[in-house]
Amino acid sequence: MEGKQEKQQERAMDVSLKDLSKKLEEFAKARDWEQYHSPRNLLLAMVGEVGELSEIFMWRGEVAKGLPNWEESDKEHLGEELSDVLLYLIRLSDMCGIDLGDAAIKKIIKNAIKYPAKSE
Repeated sequence: MEGKQEKQQERAMDVSLKDLSKKLEEFAKARDWEQYHSPRNLLLAMVGEVGELSEIFMWRGEVAKGLPNWEESDKEHLGEELSDVLLYLIRLSDMCGIDLGDAAIKKIIKNAIKYPAKSE
């Protein structure tokens, strides 16, 4: 059983933004939700999810990388909220006609020029 679970996790890590975009579009169409997916509505929904994400970290102080002192249930909840933000972001970019993957790569290149690495 463990091998099957590992393969499912590998597949999940290989999912592209385009794959997620297609799944989100199919999900919305199947429920007739596209009528509600205006850029404004999606942005507001995403901001609400960012608020829920923020609540997870509220009052915890600084948190160590990897969240070593967190319960598994807290990590699972965090993953759900991070996913909500990501999915709304992808849907918002689609509804605005923005290729998010392409925009992200261009931004990384722009930042590399703006903030060059220190040479030793």
